Amino acid sequence: MARARAFRERFADLLGRPLTPYYLILGSTLLLVVLGLVMVFSASQNVVVEYGLPITFFFRKQLVAAMLGAALAVVLAKMPVRLHRTIVYPLLFGVVAALVLVAIPGIGTKVNGNRNWISLGFFQIQPSEFAKLALLLWGADLLARKQRTHMLDQWKHLLVPLVPGTVVLMMLIMIGGDMGTTMVLVAMLFGLLWMVGAPLRLFGATLGIAVVACTALIITVPHRLDRLGCVGVTKPDPNLNCFQALHGLYAFAAGGPFGSGLGAGVEKWGQLPEAQTDFIFAATGEELGLVGTLSVLALFAALGYAGIRVALGTKDPFVRYAAGAATTWIMAQAVVNLGSALGLLPIAGVPLPLFSYGGSAMLSAMCAIGVLLCFARSTPAAKAALAARPRRLRRGANARLRPVLARVLPRRKTTVRRAGGPKRRER
Repeated sequence: MARARAFRERFADLLGRPLTPYYLILGSTLLLVVLGLVMVFSASQNVVVEYGLPITFFFRKQLVAAMLGAALAVVLAKMPVRLHRTIVYPLLFGVVAALVLVAIPGIGTKVNGNRNWISLGFFQIQPSEFAKLALLLWGADLLARKQRTHMLDQWKHLLVPLVPGTVVLMMLIMIGGDMGTTMVLVAMLFGLLWMVGAPLRLFGATLGIAVVACTALIITVPHRLDRLGCVGVTKPDPNLNCFQALHGLYAFAAGGPFGSGLGAGVEKWGQLPEAQTDFIFAATGEELGLVGTLSVLALFAALGYAGIRVALGTKDPFVRYAAGAATTWIMAQAVVNLGSALGLLPIAGVPLPLFSYGGSAMLSAMCAIGVLLCFARSTPAAKAALAARPRRLRRGANARLRPVLARVLPRRKTTVRRAGGPKRRER
C-alpha cells in the first residue's frame, strides 16, 4: 500500500506539471499517427490486390499526408496566438467558397454516393474537413470578442451569428450528403455554447432543435434509416443491410486478447468494407486484439485530457474556447467512428482522427493538433516553466556530468608552483 500511495503521488505530481499537456498532446499524436500508418498499410492489402495497385499505394499517400500535416502543425504551433486570430476570416471565407464549388456539378467529385471532394488531378481535397478548423477559430474569436465587450449576457448575442453561421456551413456540407461531418460540427457548436456558459434552457432548446433536424434528415433518406436499424445488430438479415456492421463485430471477436498479428486479419479480404478508412478500428481489433484497441482508446483519452487541461489552464477567452472546440472535435469524431465500428451508433462514414486513411482528414486533424500545441505552450504556467527550463537543465546536466568527467579524465599533474607557497623541487 505504501508503494501504491507513493506511485500515485508521483503520478499526480507528473500530471500536475505545467508542460504535461504539451507532451501528452505531442506524444499521443505521434503514436496515433505511427500506429495508424501501420494499420493503413495492413488493412489496405485487399484493395491494392483487387485493383492491381502497388502494395504501398495507400501507405505512401497517407505518409505524405502525415508529413504535410506535421509541417502544418509545426507552423501553427510556432505561431503566436494573435496570428491565429488574423487568419480566421480568410480561412472561413475560403472554406465557404470551396464548399460552394463542391456543390457545382462538374467541379465536385462523387465518392461512394457523396459529393464532398474537389479533384485537383494528382489528389482530391475534401473542404468539409477544413470546415471544422474554420468553425473552431471563427467561433472562438467571435465569442472572445463578445466577452470582452460584455455582450454575452444577452441570449441573442450568444446565438447570433454563431448559430446561423454554423447552420450555413452544415447546409453546404449536407448538399454533398456528408452527415457524419455535420454531426461533428453540431458537437463543436454545443461545446462552444457549453464553455461560454449558455443558460440551460437555451442550451436545451438548441439541442432539441438539433435533434429534430437530425431525425428528419435520417428519416427522409432510406439508407440512413437502414443504418440506424443496424445499431446493436448481432445476426445477419436476408437483405444484407447490416453486412458491414456485422463483420466489424466479427473482426473484434476474431481478435481475442492479443489479435491474430499484423497482416494476418481475414475480415479485410472482402468481408469488411472500408477496412482502411471508416472501419480501421475493427481491423485493429482483429490484428492487435483487445490490447491494441485499448491502447488506441488510451491514446485518445490522453489527448482529450490534455486538451481539457489546456482549456482550463488559461485566462485568455480565445485560447479557452478554441482549445475546448478542438478537443470536442477530436473526441466527438473519435466517439462517432468508434461507436460505428462497435455497433453502438449508426455508421456515419467519418474517419478516426489521426488514424484512418484520408489525406484531408489527416491534414485538418494535424492542424487542430498544431493549434492545441500552440495553446499548451502559451499558458502562463507553461511560459514560466519554459523560461526556467534551460537554466535548470544546464545546471542539472553539469552536476551529473562533472563526477563522470572527473573519473574518466583525471586531473593532470602540473609543475607550476602556487604563488607564495613553499618551494618544491622540480621533477
